Order: sequence, then C-alpha cells, then structure tokens
Amino acid sequence: MTHQTVLANAKLVLPDETVTGSLVIRGDRIAEIQPGAGVPKGAIDCAGDHLAPGLVELHTDNLERHIQPRPGVDWPHNAAILAHDAELAGTGITTVFDAMRVGTVATAEGRDKKYARQLASELLALRAEDALKISHFLHLRAEVCSETLVEEMAEFDEADRVGIVSLMDHTPGQRQFRDVSKLEAYMKGKHGFSDTEFETHVAQLKALRNSHGAHHEAEAVQAARRYGAVLASHDDTTAEQVEVSAGYGVRVAEFPTTLEAARACHARGIGVIMGAPNLIRGGSHSGNVAARDLAAAEHLDILSSDYVPAALLLAAVQLGEFWGNMARGLATVTRNPARSVGLADRGELAAGMRADIVLFGMRGGVPAPHAIWARGRRVA
Repeated sequence: MTHQTVLANAKLVLPDETVTGSLVIRGDRIAEIQPGAGVPKGAIDCAGDHLAPGLVELHTDNLERHIQPRPGVDWPHNAAILAHDAELAGTGITTVFDAMRVGTVATAEGRDKKYARQLASELLALRAEDALKISHFLHLRAEVCSETLVEEMAEFDEADRVGIVSLMDHTPGQRQFRDVSKLEAYMKGKHGFSDTEFETHVAQLKALRNSHGAHHEAEAVQAARRYGAVLASHDDTTAEQVEVSAGYGVRVAEFPTTLEAARACHARGIGVIMGAPNLIRGGSHSGNVAARDLAAAEHLDILSSDYVPAALLLAAVQLGEFWGNMARGLATVTRNPARSVGLADRGELAAGMRADIVLFGMRGGVPAPHAIWARGRRVA
C-alpha cells in the first residue's frame, strides 16, 4: 500500500494566497488539498503553522564551504556532501543547485585548485545510492578570469545534471568589485594577502581577462547549450552588460549590482536573483544595490541563500511581510526559481506536485522550520 500522511489545520501557502486547510501526501506526491481547520483522525495537527512548498535554491556556496571549512583545509568530500545535504534539508531547502567553480589559475599555487569534476562525481555517486535527503543539481560557475576553464568544462556532459552555468567575471574594478577596496578587504580578510600579494592578484586577473575573457565567455555559452543547462549572468552592472547577457541567451541574472541593471533585465525578460543575506542585512557586503530597494521597485523575482542556507526562508518571509503578501514572498524561493530552470513538478502546493514540503512556525519574529518532507519522506 502507498503510504499516506495527512497534515491538517495549517496555513497553506498556495501559489496566490494563504488559506487554512489540510494537505494529503500519498507516496511521493501531493494527493489532495482541502480547506478548513478540522483535524481528521490520524492526521498531524499543524496547530495553525505555515505549510509551504520545499524551497528551491539556485546558487549556494555552502558545499564549497564544507569541503574547505578554512583556507587551505581540505575536508573528506563524502562527509562534506552528506553534512551539506543534511544542513540544507534542515533549513527547508528540498532542491539545490550546488555551485562549483570551473576554471582555475594554475600560477596561483596553493590558492586555486581544480575540484569540480571529482566533487560532482562523488555527489552523483551518493545520489545513485539514494544517500541524499534532497534533490541535487549542478551549478557550474564559469570563471572567465582563469586559465583552465575550457578544459574543465569539457569534463562535463548532459548526463551530469548540470542545471545552471553562470558567467563569472571577477575582474577587479567592475561588476561586483567596482570598488577595489572592497575586494582588497575581502582577500586580505579571507586569504591573508599582503599588499604585494593583493597587487599581484589584481594584475593577474586583469591580464587573464584581457587574454582569455572573450574566448572563455563564448566557450561557456556553448557548454551550457551542450549540457542543456540554463545560462545565468553574474553581477551585471550596466544596461550594456545586460544587453550582452541577453544576446547570449541568459535567462536569470544573479545579483545585479545596480537598479539600472535590474531594470534592464526585466525589460529583456531576464529573471532577477538577489541574495537573501543582502535582504536580511539591509544591504550588500560589497556596497552594491540593496535587495530591498529592488523589491520596492518590483525588480526582484528570486532569492538565493548564497552563503547562509538558513537565510532563504527568513528572507522570503520578510519579503512577504514587506509586500503584504506571504504567498508572493514565498514564491521567490519556491515557484519562481523552479520555473526559471524548467522544473515544473515542484515549487507549489497543488495536487500532483512532488511532496516537497516545509512546515514552519513564527518564533521570536522569525520562521522556525518544524518538519521537512522531500518526495513525501520526512527528512528533517
């Protein structure tokens, strides 16, 4: 017999509204949704807490943080993958696109090591063993300021679940780090660079952009097409840069740094992703546009946890409060990201959808996840 779970007396976050009702999980799917506050015999009483679709995360550096918890410290990969998977499940994330850097700088000895192909193979092996709690896809961050991008991307193909390829241009003095002093503080704080080492780093990245940038961008665009992956831009700053992104076929823009760029993205039908930490903190740590300002201007479509997995649900709830519409706020971490990458089977509470579900209550003014289901199985 197919196992059935009934979740009753909950605030159901539906695609366009929040209503009190119950939800039936049968197997790995949502079977029924019924209005009303009643609690049938054998049902789980949600006591009026929120029941929302499982969160969909398109860009997180969390797996990289687990495999290298400190600069220069390498952690066993399988242990890191399982810890990362469990952490995300506990925050309500049930689908993740794990960001992995492709493109290294061989001359930056000891700082920039190739790792994506090996890590991806280990992740996919664990998935094949059904060892993972949630659904994992790959997000390849294509570093155009590198020496090995083309050969590293050639190691992947359409069988690798590459869902997103993002074009990363970290040339100092533009995009994310228009203010080079912000980059200097970051590199000195994270890697302990001296003044001389930082100057060498900046010169090296600029030289790589001049020598390889255009070729690497073109190769990354072709690789995304070969994988069948969605193409993303990163840190677009000007309308001109957005035009280039649109020409490549970019469908989502990660962290545009200005209102001008976000407005241009919407004019070209490109979805805008902003960082949940930016929204929660009230601004960008790099000094770029605030996510809340884009929300006020109606130019924010999707949130990403970026470097704090627990930020995703909190920021979505805060957006719901800001807009006065909880369903709309939660859509930025459920339906909108799912649809932007072509996943039509999740991101909504509706009959026939995957039973990826998060139950959370408000505690101390913030959302506290109580229980998480992925494919109908309780995972946290």
